[in-house]
Amino acid sequence: MEGYIHSVETYGTLDGPGIRYVVFMQGCALRCKYCHNPDTWQLQAGNKTTVQELMEDILKYKNFIKSGGVTLSGGEPLLQPDYAAEVLKECRKHGIHTAIDTSGELPLITCRHAIDEADLVLLDIKSIDSAKALCFTGKGNENVLRLLDYLEESKKEVWIRHVIVPGLTDDYEDIEKLAEHLSHYTVISRVDILPFHKLGEYKWEELGLMYELGSTQPPEKESIAKIKTIFRKYKLNVV
Repeated sequence: MEGYIHSVETYGTLDGPGIRYVVFMQGCALRCKYCHNPDTWQLQAGNKTTVQELMEDILKYKNFIKSGGVTLSGGEPLLQPDYAAEVLKECRKHGIHTAIDTSGELPLITCRHAIDEADLVLLDIKSIDSAKALCFTGKGNENVLRLLDYLEESKKEVWIRHVIVPGLTDDYEDIEKLAEHLSHYTVISRVDILPFHKLGEYKWEELGLMYELGSTQPPEKESIAKIKTIFRKYKLNVV
């Protein structure tokens, strides 16, 4: 089986527990205004790689990542669900911990089999307000919330990820609603608050895309601290 890969990182420390081999898969159906990897959007723009070829490279680092594991990221790894599922199955055969980093925007019926193979799901919730999510990503949040419900039913460990973009995702009332919603789930072991950055702005320029956030600055430390306080009020483990 073949899949499209954008790149890999052999010393990942931000995409799951421990040191991880991170596979950035090609393709994404969202068009987030603050995306730092727009070069992953087009599915067939990546390197076509078989499961066997990818596993051969992963296994070179098996001892190095034994306290961590493998994370499928992107792009959107669930846009290639069959390939993702096979990679995760092979990792399990070798005793390697696995994670999927997803926006959850795909219908569950198309990717449930891949999700079921992962040990951990890193779920990037863009906004608790579906209309706002639609405005700055191109999709509402209905599928992501359905996925979270499914993960609760499946007792699958979840890390929530939420990017704070001034003027888009930093509304304190929305943050309060999101924290309250998340507080009802037992599978969420961690919430990552990720400040917006502009490190990928040059990629938009190289691809001839209009970057609307050129004047947007990273959030203030005080704002991040207040947002974390809101999540902690609901007994969530915030990082």
